[in-house]
Amino acid sequence: MNAGPRRARRRPSPVAAACLVLLAGSVAAGDRPVSAGDWPVWGRDPGGSRFAPLTQITPENVEQLEVAWEYHTGDSNELRPEAVTTAFQATPVLHDNTLYFCSGLSRAFAVDAETGEQRWVFDSEPVMEDSMTGRCRGVALWHDSDPAAGDPAAGDSVASDSAASDSAAGAPATDESAAAEPCLSRVFMGTLDGRLAAIDAATGRACQDFGDGGFVNLRRGMGEIVANEVAMTSPAVVVGDLVIQGAMVRDNRGIDSPPGVIRAWDARTGELRWAFDPVPPGAPSPQAVGAPEGQRYHRGTPNAWSLLSVDPGRGLVFVPFGSPGLDYLGAHRRRHGFDLGYYANAVVALRAATGEVVWHFRAVHNDLWDYDIASQPLLIDIERDGRQVPAVVQPTKMGHLFILHRETGEPLYPVEERPVPQTNVPGEHTSPTQPFPTFPPPLHPHRLTVEDAWGLTPWDRGACRDLIANARNEGIFTPPGWRRYSLQYPGTAGGQNWGGAAFDAAHNTLIMTQTYMPMVNKIVPADEVSTDLTGDTGSRYTRDNGTPYDVYHEALMSPLGMPCIKPPWGTLMALSLDSGEKLWEVPFGTPRDMVPGLSWFPFWPNLGMPSAGGAVVTASGLVFIGASMDNYIRAFGATSGEELWRARLPAGGQATPMTYRGARSGRQFVVIAAGGHAFMRTDQGDSLLAYSLPVN
Repeated sequence: MNAGPRRARRRPSPVAAACLVLLAGSVAAGDRPVSAGDWPVWGRDPGGSRFAPLTQITPENVEQLEVAWEYHTGDSNELRPEAVTTAFQATPVLHDNTLYFCSGLSRAFAVDAETGEQRWVFDSEPVMEDSMTGRCRGVALWHDSDPAAGDPAAGDSVASDSAASDSAAGAPATDESAAAEPCLSRVFMGTLDGRLAAIDAATGRACQDFGDGGFVNLRRGMGEIVANEVAMTSPAVVVGDLVIQGAMVRDNRGIDSPPGVIRAWDARTGELRWAFDPVPPGAPSPQAVGAPEGQRYHRGTPNAWSLLSVDPGRGLVFVPFGSPGLDYLGAHRRRHGFDLGYYANAVVALRAATGEVVWHFRAVHNDLWDYDIASQPLLIDIERDGRQVPAVVQPTKMGHLFILHRETGEPLYPVEERPVPQTNVPGEHTSPTQPFPTFPPPLHPHRLTVEDAWGLTPWDRGACRDLIANARNEGIFTPPGWRRYSLQYPGTAGGQNWGGAAFDAAHNTLIMTQTYMPMVNKIVPADEVSTDLTGDTGSRYTRDNGTPYDVYHEALMSPLGMPCIKPPWGTLMALSLDSGEKLWEVPFGTPRDMVPGLSWFPFWPNLGMPSAGGAVVTASGLVFIGASMDNYIRAFGATSGEELWRARLPAGGQATPMTYRGARSGRQFVVIAAGGHAFMRTDQGDSLLAYSLPVN
């Protein structure tokens, strides 16, 4: 079979469903076949379907699930007191009955997939004072098919940078005998201080032949980087012998944010093979616009902090880009005579071998709302006019779902350019139109009115009504207000965030969360905001260096600390790719664990909460998901949306689970990281938990 992503099908008969399960093992992930019980890359297959063709755990027996094992990473601020506050969001990958994953302190782990027994721990020893975030969503695996090719002299780099010059100090020490042994299987992990580490999957030691002692420095060629500006939070992707990565760049510091370059490294040597600098074709060199010598890439460009996807058969990598530099101001993006946001908020298809742009599609023009493309591009085939068409399905924070032809980037269904509100900020500009998909219709409401105001008490609701009534409020894409609050709905957190969509191949549906959380924004002259940026009580000002303005950005909350709109504030839904309709949508999560004063109330209703993380789907018809701001992992019926099982986690489960079959026992396991999310204020911990059916 073609080594491409999964194929979308109409709902099969029971016989066809059984065949689907049997055939699924011959679908390829990366360059290696994926067996039915395996999970070799972050989204299980390179197109990110998160569909597991396993049937041992069913809707009928899911209530019997119990903890099979629990592993503790030991990561905490007690371990590294100087560390940034962390979030344990990793989804493990599986190889040779071993799970590999990372923690928020840039440590990598290998544990037995059936017992949780530790095999090794690798500490990248990041420089905490130079770290911007304590998040690591996963690692990538590479297996050497030609060990003799490990000699760096066997080939020349196509780029002038070498990994040795791109290296960073601080690699963990290894003995000489370990350095002489080749790493035939490697674990690649990004670090919170901006490095890429190569780790021997067998021993947990740094691969000494990769870069400088197992590391390449991702900040090389970016120009001056101050502390806390660049980090890898999402795993790289591996295509052949290339390791391809993006990185997170801190928002809202200034107009010259670090470059959002995408780079490919030789998996054996760490040599730079290609770099994609996301500026328009024909843009002048960095030096031509004033950059110092040694800076290879343009600053102020968009970055890709989320998850990339791969079509191995077509040799394409799909990159979801965010907004460039400042999130709520955009006039500075053309200061050099070309648009630094040319690839912003876009899905970009690159040739995996060269980094050449094949096509790109922008979901937002001149983003002023922090509407990053946060979700992994989902690669499936769509049935159109009786034939299968290779597609990219791209969820967005706006609740817009774009379905594009994978080879050309052309929409498979009409996308309309519609007029949108315009800015009144001096010197700013707004795109006159924005793209709106027509199939499926938008999944998130586009407008919030005073009648939508909600509160726990009449006084609370009245305050929310006033906030909505006094804001500039012209629907979706209302730009930040000039000296006056404007209402942003959908908010910055979604719609759909990095949890993305899981593809239920048995029913041709997408399973995804939605967040309903309005925000307020305003732009003010910098000299009108106090130097300590405190402003009004509880304000959220940021100083946007290089512009004359500061930005206020905050969730629209009532005086009692609740969202100003009627719940649910978060849902889980199933969307039909046949009809474009929501088959079901249910409130997802309870505020019992999150709202002060409510934790004593044992039966607080399931109002639905914002989430961070995504779902997985199994061929037996189950959806497993943590993600919500409460401390639970849940199982839902894939066709009904009925909650069938839940288990209390020791900490917040703001991660995406995975499921696999143990090679020794044949048991199916469901695994999730439960470490909490500091910025979402969920309970903190260090647990990786595996659930399975009882052993008879």
